[in-house]
Amino acid sequence: MKKSGLLFIAAVLWLNMHAQISDVTLAYINQYKQVAINEMIRTGVPAAITLAQGILESNSGQCPLVQQSNNHFGIKCKSDWSGEVVYHDDDRKSECFRRYNTAEDSYRDHSDFLKNRPNYTFLFDINATDYADWAYGLKSAGYATNPSYAQSVITTIEKYDLEQYTDIALQQNNEITVASGPLNTQDKYAFESPAKINDVKAASQVSNQQSDKAINYPDGVFQINQTNVLYAKAGSSLFAIASKFAIPYKKLLGYNDLGNVDILNQSTLIYLEKKPKHGSRDYHVAMPNEDMHDIAQEEGVQLQSLLAYNNLQKNNQPKAGDKILLHGESRKLF
Repeated sequence: MKKSGLLFIAAVLWLNMHAQISDVTLAYINQYKQVAINEMIRTGVPAAITLAQGILESNSGQCPLVQQSNNHFGIKCKSDWSGEVVYHDDDRKSECFRRYNTAEDSYRDHSDFLKNRPNYTFLFDINATDYADWAYGLKSAGYATNPSYAQSVITTIEKYDLEQYTDIALQQNNEITVASGPLNTQDKYAFESPAKINDVKAASQVSNQQSDKAINYPDGVFQINQTNVLYAKAGSSLFAIASKFAIPYKKLLGYNDLGNVDILNQSTLIYLEKKPKHGSRDYHVAMPNEDMHDIAQEEGVQLQSLLAYNNLQKNNQPKAGDKILLHGESRKLF
């Protein structure tokens, strides 16, 4: 009888412990499911895979590495990492791991890590809903050393019904596509891929002046000032554009004099190569509400050169009718 009683108590304790673990994991899923959905829309990494990896690598956000670094995916420093780091015992003692300011930064870097590394390229040819093939693909590409890693990912997805979040991302992306207009079906990653449909709706409320300009820009890649450029719609992902044209994301930002931005708030010209220092004509007449960055993009001229020619700072706002020099050797016209 005593033995039966002890077994009963042990069983109750075991059930309580696992119920607590399950509650922590469910809370983790609820906290990060939308981040995973947004990342799938942005980069194509299935939301179910992202969440399952986050659960396993971070112990549902409870492991010491997450507490120290917001690193939810166990991504180590690697030679190309220039951000902050922490040291943590893993396969070896005191290994270098990436440190992030927020969990969302970790999720974004996880997507970028998979998208930008050649050994993971083949994964994006797998149907997003085929989580088993994705799991085994991650293992074969060397994401984890644990021999049962793929099965652990699959089990986690099935246990917590994570595939529903992949389905939600696919549905949201389809709604965004409808809102933004028809896509080129040959584009592996469509330009119109914002994190939220509301971003597209809000960004589409542009001025008549901007709309008139857009009408004059052709579809696809064209040239301004002998430089390849395209007109990207509001809600477009710069990361997706960089991926499509095999341009490093940071270089694309540099070509367009942009900070660390991905989803475009408004439709704009995006250059696919470095802009020249000189314009194709002598000057540009500033329009109402046009800033120096707008002019640099419209004329296909490097912003720093444009500012230097006109003795202006980046935050200077030209007045409507001002003549903005596009050549350093031109005489002052205003």
